[in-house]
Amino acid sequence: MKETAKEATNDNTATAATASSHRNEKVGEVVSTKMQKTIVVSVEMRKAHPKYIRTMRTTKKFYAHDEHKTARVGDVVRIRETRPLSKLKRWQLEEIVRRSNLAQVEESVPTAV
Repeated sequence: MKETAKEATNDNTATAATASSHRNEKVGEVVSTKMQKTIVVSVEMRKAHPKYIRTMRTTKKFYAHDEHKTARVGDVVRIRETRPLSKLKRWQLEEIVRRSNLAQVEESVPTAV
């Protein structure tokens, strides 16, 4: 009896751990990288209008933590929800899904002095 009770508690803690580690994720485009270790990601959401059923497109900006400053403006990135890091930052950069062509052009053009 005691062994099954221990097994049951282990199962409960395992499911609780997986449920709490699963965080909300969003995919969006980087709009700004002007802050230190912070990026602004614009996420587009589509949903039907409650009365007219027409699909509406809304965008919302999220502030995300970019520890290594790898994201650039125009990149498509995946962000994951995390604990509050500052007044506005509650997201963290998970991965860069697609690099922007704009960023590659800026790197290849030499600046004239």
